[in-house]
Amino acid sequence: MSERRGKTTAGPRHRRRRTALTVGIPLALTAAVTTTYGTGLGVFGEGAGQTASAATNAGSATAATTAAAAPAWAADTADGFASVNSLGQNGTYGGRGGQTVTVKTLADLEKYATAEEPYVIVVAAAITMNPVGKEIKVKSDKTIVGQGTSGQIVGGGFFLGTGVHNVIIRNLTIRDSYQGVWNDKDHDFDAVQMDGAHHVWIDHNDLRHMADGLIDVRKDSTNVTVSWNKFSDNNKTFGIGWTENLVTDITIHHNWFRETEQRNPSTDNAAHAHLYNNYLQDDPGTTIKSSYGNYSRGSTKMVLENSYFQGMNNPVTKDATAAIVQRGNTFSGTSGRNESGGTAFDPKSFYAYTLDRTADVPALLTAGTGPRTTIGTATTPSTKAAAATLTVAKDGSGQYTTVQAAVDAVPANNPSRLVISVKPGTYRETVKVPANKPHVTIQGAGASRKDTVIVFNNAAGTAKPGGGTYGTSGSATVAVEADDFQARNLTINNDFDEARNQSLSGHQAVALRTAADQVLLDGIIVDGDQDTLLLDTAAKDRLGRVYVTNSYVSGNVDFVFGRATAVIDQSVITLKKRWDGTSAGYITAPSTTADRKGILINRSVVNGDVSAGSFFLGRNWHAGGDATLRPQTTVRNSTLSAAVKSTPWSDMGGFSWKNDRFAEYRNTGPGSGAASSDRPQLTDSQATGQEVADWLGTWNPTA
Repeated sequence: MSERRGKTTAGPRHRRRRTALTVGIPLALTAAVTTTYGTGLGVFGEGAGQTASAATNAGSATAATTAAAAPAWAADTADGFASVNSLGQNGTYGGRGGQTVTVKTLADLEKYATAEEPYVIVVAAAITMNPVGKEIKVKSDKTIVGQGTSGQIVGGGFFLGTGVHNVIIRNLTIRDSYQGVWNDKDHDFDAVQMDGAHHVWIDHNDLRHMADGLIDVRKDSTNVTVSWNKFSDNNKTFGIGWTENLVTDITIHHNWFRETEQRNPSTDNAAHAHLYNNYLQDDPGTTIKSSYGNYSRGSTKMVLENSYFQGMNNPVTKDATAAIVQRGNTFSGTSGRNESGGTAFDPKSFYAYTLDRTADVPALLTAGTGPRTTIGTATTPSTKAAAATLTVAKDGSGQYTTVQAAVDAVPANNPSRLVISVKPGTYRETVKVPANKPHVTIQGAGASRKDTVIVFNNAAGTAKPGGGTYGTSGSATVAVEADDFQARNLTINNDFDEARNQSLSGHQAVALRTAADQVLLDGIIVDGDQDTLLLDTAAKDRLGRVYVTNSYVSGNVDFVFGRATAVIDQSVITLKKRWDGTSAGYITAPSTTADRKGILINRSVVNGDVSAGSFFLGRNWHAGGDATLRPQTTVRNSTLSAAVKSTPWSDMGGFSWKNDRFAEYRNTGPGSGAASSDRPQLTDSQATGQEVADWLGTWNPTA
């Protein structure tokens, strides 16, 4: 690595606990790794880490209830406060990992929803509650989801009691428990009611015409996210709180409230209420008149961002004791109270999120809320709904012949997961996923990660067509600037030939560059020589978390580098000789800011056909000579080959690595060593603060 560049790292957490991540769990690692990418099935086995199909129903399936393989969307997880690690629950993923069943009768729906074990329950018919107003008492670890637009709950709903957690209710129409009295005081027939539940995600539902609330979040329920729902034709629409305790944390985003009178929502004594990109609409000339819109009551702290209020009476109101911080909202034809004041909180201290433009909200939500024909279908105001999967094939048998063409077809501000499935072949091209195209997965469709290869050969010193050179970051074969990106089951390579280009100034040649948050690299190969894997952030003050699992990374000089908060877990790091056949190099070159975490190598193998004692684990890159940086690499619980030096850390650019953050913990293999001043080892106590969960914070990369 020549002196150059400049790149950041992790943020605050909320009631975090340590937990094992469930993405890409491979076969057991062994120390006897002898080839670059494994032999036959490799170290992990091809396809290891992919979600297994659910077990078949043990002989009890009926015409109304069938067991099936878990569909792709069953791995979807909540965002917002439902994603936060707290109360012993790390995010909200519902019945993922449990059996998938399809139900068409009330008896079967109730049987599986009230079971103790996890289930993904697909509702494939209109199910009428008997008696009217019945609320099924859902147990923990359930996903209840409508099949296309056919899943309906008529005349009742769901109840989530004290301690119930990890529940997803999605893609359903829940309707018509209305008993003929508009301001009904006698019937408590809600669509979804929770009393003391936590970690609940309510997403893409059509909720309407109930005897009481469409959603009631009561009695200290918390870690709730309500997203992409359509609320309509109701009086007391969405109530939150009614407790003296400041416990409830709730995120409400991308919901369409239309012809609803009150509680849109009403939020009483919520510790943190984050409302953004919602659309509240009261059309003139209709029988239902809005009483008020968003209401912050008691001691609620509310942040209200980029929402659109059309024709609403009293669109935003607050008690004298409550707080509302407003940012970027639009009010069209509204009247009455529109209030703000007090101090609230920074939602990004709890989780990452991206705001849509306020002007786009009405079109975006009228097209995109409520049940979808296909889970994960993306919709934008300016385009037709994009397919959940786009296909790429060199031979023309897919929708596109290049990966970049498929990326270009992703709608701007795509709101949900979209998979680009790339058929086997070698794709010689550069690919860029821009910042305005989040939630994209690029996935090889072959049996092996070696079947689908994206490769190019730019280097830092390569001349650009328009003049100048690419520079290190510009040399990347694949560049990812969009949050919530995933790459799976493929190879990304930079095959720049150093031997043939010795006259070229600048041999850094990046295979994959990430400059985004929540990037998951699962079951891939990243191959190059110098500067193979650049783990960056969008800006120095921006958080950028990357989780690499079940993967192979190879190179020789600084080939895992940058300022991101990055974990390489249960993977193989392969050391390669230089262009002239010599053995010498550095694995990591972090440029971490002082307030973030850097690079963590965990439960992995370091190997390669290089000389003993020829490679450093890392060196401290103070990008641009910035003395305020505190680069960090921790290598723990890993197997190190004899190629690792007995003094495994090195200075760089005139800065001593001993003034920065470099350490090991419980490594094994011939390249491991005892603690010394040249080889710091974490104590057991220190190691508890340097685990995967400490790096990833509130993000649980499982989708």
